[in-house]
Amino acid sequence: MKIGFCGTMSVGKTTLVNALKELPEFKDYTFRTERSKHLMNLGIPLNTDSTLKGQLVFASERAAELMQEKIITDRTVIDVMAFCELSKSMEAHEKHYLTATLYYLIKDYDILFYVSPEGVEIEDNGVRETDAKYRDAIDKKIKSIVGMYRRSAIKISGTVEERIEQVKNAVAQYV
Repeated sequence: MKIGFCGTMSVGKTTLVNALKELPEFKDYTFRTERSKHLMNLGIPLNTDSTLKGQLVFASERAAELMQEKIITDRTVIDVMAFCELSKSMEAHEKHYLTATLYYLIKDYDILFYVSPEGVEIEDNGVRETDAKYRDAIDKKIKSIVGMYRRSAIKISGTVEERIEQVKNAVAQYV
């Protein structure tokens, strides 16, 4: 099963995936979490400065994850599409062709969770953008992409413990 978490920055996706990693019911899964610090150290522009080459790196990571049999990831191609669409450094045609290509991968997620930013403060990890308006714009774009291309994602919110229960319940219904 391929399980993806999408959502704007600083909503707890990585924290949630790391917590799921500790649970016995997910012991056979491969887990992938944020590598932004590593990519930033390689000189790959992030957030509003993201370039076509940078988004291709993110897209290739997401595509590689989807080649796994059992994967739980804290980023999806939908996240890449949203950041691409809101990039100030990319040309319109670059955004169009990359998002049009990534569209074909959305169906590969068996379960897609949308992690809501409601009630979650922005945390500055030294990498992510901390501008609340940008965070909201990414969130709005992610919800729009889900609505256009996936039709639905399971919305989760609350504490880490509450989110874990929501994930476990959804996965139990699927299998």
